[in-house]
Amino acid sequence: MAAQTGSTAFLPQVRERGLCNGISPWLSPLAMVASQDIALRLFFRSVRVLGREHLPDAGPVLLAPTHRARWDALLLPHAAGRRVTGRDCRFMVTVDEMRGLQGWFLHRLGCFPVNQGRPSMASLRYPVDLLAAGEQLVVFPEGRIVREQAPLRLHQGLARLALLAAGRGVTVPVVPVGLAYGHRPPRWGDGAALCFGPPLTLEGQGREAAVAFTDHLALAMAAAEARARGALGLSP
Repeated sequence: MAAQTGSTAFLPQVRERGLCNGISPWLSPLAMVASQDIALRLFFRSVRVLGREHLPDAGPVLLAPTHRARWDALLLPHAAGRRVTGRDCRFMVTVDEMRGLQGWFLHRLGCFPVNQGRPSMASLRYPVDLLAAGEQLVVFPEGRIVREQAPLRLHQGLARLALLAAGRGVTVPVVPVGLAYGHRPPRWGDGAALCFGPPLTLEGQGREAAVAFTDHLALAMAAAEARARGALGLSP
């Protein structure tokens, strides 16, 4: 039994090496200063964070943000990252985003890729490993940046992850997040706002549960984004 337990404990590390390089202890602090203390402050007039009371302080959590600009990836750690919660935001990103120089950095900042069309079992098991370890995982359910004002169209990947985690006995709160900027795409000197909505919990099993939860999540994300837009004086 001891050998089997050791082998099982080794699997998450094996999967991590296949998907990302973990979080670099030297690059991560530098990236935090460059993104939060320099880039956000220089580009945006103001950054508002609403609903922070809905963000769990400990335990596994799935953040489900709307996706409006590349700045989203900087605002989320600003609102929910190490300085706020004491833990990092682990991003699930597309395969294309993990290529080239950008990919080199993302690999060392705890991001990992998933093929949305044909996700591998490793790319699904690894985030479940992270959640089982009490990590904070960010998944953009829209799957891409959407700048036009339109009803949210979500993929079911996040619901599948929550189902897989539940199958391992890990109950994961899903926090809808709305992001808004003064313009789409953001312009220098714009205001930015991020709103956390009340956590949701997936109930039931199978495809019907995933579909129902995805629909519920879309409404919750839209409500969070409407509140973020309102904080900037924009119409919902």
